Amino acid sequence: MTIITRETPTDLVVRPARPRPDVRRRPRAHRPQGAAMPHRGTGVLMSRASHRRRPLTPASTVVLALVAAAITVWLGLVAQLGETTGSAETPAAVPTRLAVVQVQTGETLQQLAQRIAPDAPAGAMVDEIRELNKLDTSAVAAGQTLIAPVG
Repeated sequence: MTIITRETPTDLVVRPARPRPDVRRRPRAHRPQGAAMPHRGTGVLMSRASHRRRPLTPASTVVLALVAAAITVWLGLVAQLGETTGSAETPAAVPTRLAVVQVQTGETLQQLAQRIAPDAPAGAMVDEIRELNKLDTSAVAAGQTLIAPVG
């Protein structure tokens, strides 16, 4: 058998065909149309490793408990260090000296607390002023006199 090919549009080249290797194919099994494919096994891949649970020994229970205790202690130490070095400046406490102050026009209780004790925490000052004067709300009127801690 020969194969005829064209290398260029005008030239024809005749080459001998390569002999085919003797390939013996397995005869196809006849399966009716729509029938299930034959297979071996369940078709589910599964590990061949042993699936038995190993028992937890008392020694390993003790080791795990010690590791958990060490982690708990370490977290407690980290939290303690975080509290002591958390802020460089701690706000001053609420002053203990008391004075009578007058509310200025347009001033709120928060602004009054900042004016009379600028270093003290404003929220604590407002709470202290409300407690000393038995105020239900933080609303104040201009010219109102209040007892307040001053520093």
